[in-house]
Amino acid sequence: MALKVLSALDTAKTQYYHFKAIIIAGMGLFTDAYDLFCIPPIMKLIGRIYYEDEPNHEKQYETPAFVVSLLVGLALLGTVIGQLVFGRLGDQIGRRRVYGLSLMLMVLSSIGCGFSICRTRNCVLVTLGFFRFMLGIGIGGDYPLSATIMSEFANKKTRGSFIAAVFSMQGFGILVSSTVTMVVCSIFNAASNAKKNHTPEEADLVWRLILMFGAIPAAMTYYWRMMMPETARYTALVEQNVLQAAKDMEKVLDVSMSQIAEEYEIPPNPPSYPLFSKEFFRRHGRDLFSCATTWFLVDVVFYSSNLFQSQIYKNYLSKKEEINAYTEAFEVARVQAIIAVCSTIPGYWATVSCIDRIGRVKIQMMGFLFMGLGLLAIGIPYYSTWDEDMGNKGKKFGFMLLYGLTFFFANFGPNTTTFIVPAELFPARFRSTCHGISGAAGKVGAIIGSVGFLWASHNKEEKGYPKAIGMQYSLVILSGVCFMGVVVTYFFTRETKGRSLEENEIENENEDGSNDRVLLRCFTNCSVQSHPSINEGAAA
Repeated sequence: MALKVLSALDTAKTQYYHFKAIIIAGMGLFTDAYDLFCIPPIMKLIGRIYYEDEPNHEKQYETPAFVVSLLVGLALLGTVIGQLVFGRLGDQIGRRRVYGLSLMLMVLSSIGCGFSICRTRNCVLVTLGFFRFMLGIGIGGDYPLSATIMSEFANKKTRGSFIAAVFSMQGFGILVSSTVTMVVCSIFNAASNAKKNHTPEEADLVWRLILMFGAIPAAMTYYWRMMMPETARYTALVEQNVLQAAKDMEKVLDVSMSQIAEEYEIPPNPPSYPLFSKEFFRRHGRDLFSCATTWFLVDVVFYSSNLFQSQIYKNYLSKKEEINAYTEAFEVARVQAIIAVCSTIPGYWATVSCIDRIGRVKIQMMGFLFMGLGLLAIGIPYYSTWDEDMGNKGKKFGFMLLYGLTFFFANFGPNTTTFIVPAELFPARFRSTCHGISGAAGKVGAIIGSVGFLWASHNKEEKGYPKAIGMQYSLVILSGVCFMGVVVTYFFTRETKGRSLEENEIENENEDGSNDRVLLRCFTNCSVQSHPSINEGAAA
């Protein structure tokens, strides 16, 4: 029989606390996107500042390929570690206890990135790499904790929309990152009258200010994270303190204690199997495989395309010899802002509005399919149509339309659903850990996609990059990855729409042949009216 406090959570009306939780949890994802996606324009500034005196004209003003790869890869590697470590801590010592720690790590690391010690090239790059690695750990920790907390506070009718709304803050993080970059660069450009062949000394301050600004929104929500109670599901099901769970929920939900308190004392019910045991894999192995694999596949595509938009949109950017450092960073940020406004943010909110009506699986399959078709349409004729004669306005519009649609369906699709589903499928005592494992697999895909795509997308030696397969084949390969996502989703991903978290867990056990708990609950429901003593033993 379901605990009253959990039933109250599942049937609670949408209220102020739900929206407050979305903002508190979403600020971590906002900071995540801000810090990860401000790197492309910052790399342009660093190239102008620290590589201005390169004797090779081709490499002048250009941050070397291995430096860009290292800075991007370090942040993503830190994210992998953060998801695994904080995900596990969230299950072992509580979501709330480590939630503030991940946010504080993000805040301090963002400030550290801006204060990268000294001003010599090697020293700056080493310290920047270190702080971005630490920033990645904080960002990684926020993923499983934010998703798990929101899923455990939400009602079952709108749970998907609430978790998607938390994740949608990434879109605003990308937009604000681009806006801050454009504003700061415009101010310094107007104040300094910088020449195109000379980078003024104060440009070294610009990229630092952009990075440090990312700490402000996260720092503003730190107090509210510390004031959040532990989730009722963790307190009741993991710590097995049902009375405390009811007291915590009375404070945040519009219910009285008499409505959610149990009539009988619930005896302890120790876990029947540990994490990564044979029983765990028998019951949850398919779900873990599905969540980790689909997240891996979508991040290969999403991060490769998003982190290096300027590489794909190079025909829309001015030649570096004709503009100064501020204008070059401004143009890259402007491209990112256009994509965010026209496709990324609408995609997120399309998911928010539709996910609890259409379902997770259908949206994920649709998103993968249309992403693959869009990348295929761009990739096959890339050199013959899109890369040649880009002065043609019709072709420019066609390219931007197709590329924008891929981002729309990434977010109205697997980029959002892969964040949601792992927070719904697993038991409370494994939920944060399994979400962290799934997310870590995704960020491994992000490393492969972003760094690999950066090197693979050149069809000739240029700007320090060796000759590789080129943009056409790179985009076609990425489309193939999307089609793999359709297949994995169809065969392995289970629908979670409209069911409580506990119902999802029971169905999973039932599918694997474990009917005992289902039968026990049925027996309890039939017997509770006439045998209260049975209720005491079975409800646990």
